[in-house]
Amino acid sequence: MDKKRFTKAFACLLSVLLICASIPCVGAEPDQGAQNTPFDVDALSAVLMDAETGEILYAKNADEALPPASVTKVMTLLLIMEAVDTGRLSLTDMIRVSEYAASMGGSQVYLEPGEEMSLEDMLKSIVVSSANDAAVAVAETIAGSEEAFVKMMNDRAAELGMEHTNFENVTGLDDDTANHLISAEDIAIMSRELLKHETILNYTTIWMDTIRNGAFGLSNTNRLIRFYSGATGLKTGSTSKAKFCISATAKRDNLHLIAVIMGSPTRDTRNEMAKKLLDWGFANFAMYRYPSAAVGTVRVLGGIKETCEAGYGDFTKLMKRGTENGVTVEILLDEEIPAPIKKGDPIGRIIYRLGDEIIGENEIVARENVEKISFWGLLGRMAQLVLLR
Repeated sequence: MDKKRFTKAFACLLSVLLICASIPCVGAEPDQGAQNTPFDVDALSAVLMDAETGEILYAKNADEALPPASVTKVMTLLLIMEAVDTGRLSLTDMIRVSEYAASMGGSQVYLEPGEEMSLEDMLKSIVVSSANDAAVAVAETIAGSEEAFVKMMNDRAAELGMEHTNFENVTGLDDDTANHLISAEDIAIMSRELLKHETILNYTTIWMDTIRNGAFGLSNTNRLIRFYSGATGLKTGSTSKAKFCISATAKRDNLHLIAVIMGSPTRDTRNEMAKKLLDWGFANFAMYRYPSAAVGTVRVLGGIKETCEAGYGDFTKLMKRGTENGVTVEILLDEEIPAPIKKGDPIGRIIYRLGDEIIGENEIVARENVEKISFWGLLGRMAQLVLLR
C-alpha cells in the first residue's frame, strides 16, 4: 500500500474509533457522580444518598461548604430526637419560651416570652413551619443557651465525620453570621442520622396541622410532602445568601433516598431538582435484602449440649435496578465445632453472588452459649448411655 492510501485508511479508522468512543455504553454500571446521570442539577451543589447504606449515587460539588439556611435545623432536630430517645426529654414536657427565643425573626410561630408549649408542638412548629423561635426555645431547654447548643451541634457534626460544616446558630438565619456553612454531603450525612429516629417521621410527613389547641395553623414548607409519592421529609431552607435549599427524603419499596439541593435559584427549581434526583434514583437503583433467619443446628464437640442453634443477620445491598432478582445465595455451615461456644461466634458464612461475581458475604453465628463439658459431666453422660442400652 502506498503512503497516500495508508494515510487515508488510517484517517478513516481514526474517525470510526472517535465515533464509537462518543457513543454511551448503555449496559455499563452507573458510577457514583454527576457525570453518570443524563442531566445536570440547577443548583450550586447536590447529593443523592441511599439512607440505609450511606452510598452516594449522585454528587455535584458535594464537598463545597455553602450557607444552608433552615436546613440547619436537621442537626437541631437530630439533637432534640437524641434527647427524647435517651429519656432526657419527653414529648409531653412543657418548654418555656425565653425573651431571646421569642425575639427570633424569619419563620416563626410568634411565641411570647414566658409562654409554655409541649415539646411535641414545638417539634411540629420546627419541622412543619421552620419556626426559629421554637428551635431556639428547645435548644435553650436542652443546653441552657443557644451558644451551648451550637457547640453540641458542632461536636455531633465532628462525630459523624461532617468535615465541611460549621454551625453558628440553631436556625440557619445568616444575616449576621460569618462562617455558618455546610456541604451537601454533610447535610445528607446528618439527614441519614436523623432518619434513624423513626419518630421524626411522625412530624416530617405532616402537610397541615395546628398548635395552641387549633388556634394556630401550620402548613409544611416542603411541598413534596403533598405532591411527591413516598415523600418522608425532611427540611427546606431559603435566605438571600443561601438561595433555595432542601434535604428531601422519600421511600418506595425498600429504598429510602435523600436528595440534597443547595443554592438553587428559585423555590420551584429547587423542588423540581429534588424530584428529578429522587426519580432518577428510584428508576435506577433497588435494595436487595436477605432477611435474618435461623439455619438449624450445628453439632458441638465436647459441650454440655450436643448441638448449637445457628443463624444470620440481615444482608442488604444497593444494586442496579433489575439485577436484584438475579442474586444467588450459598450457605456454608460448619458440620461440627468444639466447645466452648459463645453467642455470636462465627460458625459459617453466606456468600451472595450475581452471576460469577461475589457481591457480599454474611457471617453465620451461634445463637446461644454452649459451655465445655466437665470431666464429671462427661462421666455422667457416658453412664447415661450405658444405662439406656
